[in-house]
Amino acid sequence: VEVLLDGGVVAFPTDTVYGIGALPDHKASVDRIYRMKGRPRSRALVLHVHEREAITAFAQRVPDWALKLAETFWPGALTLVLPRKSSVPLFVTGDRDTVSLRMPNHRLATALLRALNEGADEWVGIAAPSANRFGDTPAGTAQEVVARLGAPGSSSDAPDLILDGGACPGKVPSTIVDCTGEIPRLLRRGNTSVQEIEDVIGRFVKQ
Repeated sequence: VEVLLDGGVVAFPTDTVYGIGALPDHKASVDRIYRMKGRPRSRALVLHVHEREAITAFAQRVPDWALKLAETFWPGALTLVLPRKSSVPLFVTGDRDTVSLRMPNHRLATALLRALNEGADEWVGIAAPSANRFGDTPAGTAQEVVARLGAPGSSSDAPDLILDGGACPGKVPSTIVDCTGEIPRLLRRGNTSVQEIEDVIGRFVKQ
């Protein structure tokens, strides 16, 4: 928590793969993540939260079926793309008027997010893509984070801290669904299947 509040970058485990995160309102830290990964600036970072209720703090319009997805699959391997509130910086969203939200199902990720939110006046999330160079295989262990990005303190392109939670159980990134239109649209296949999503909301998912 101290590292993040001081503008640092922290790698942490989730239920899918390790993420590399910073506070979304710290532009220099977010810029550093893009540089560390070699990630195109047009690719948004996922904003991780620890409570379902946080969805309305960062998204300004949430369809009923998107809420149902959050209620069913959160915490879990599903990222929802929604219209962003103006409080979410554009440098986190790839200069788009949308925000990508996910609630990870991992004790360390949840503990970190809960600690960040203790005593906060408003919801605090962590902007975090996967902890690897863009296009490389995601890291499933702390050792793989080191192999891909370097040991803490070894360079400015390495994380400032790595929370070692052992091997991530999922090993596959989260499914991403665009919830900004009338019809849900699949943006990335992942641990949550399209069939599971369609069964919950009772509607077709465009692929």
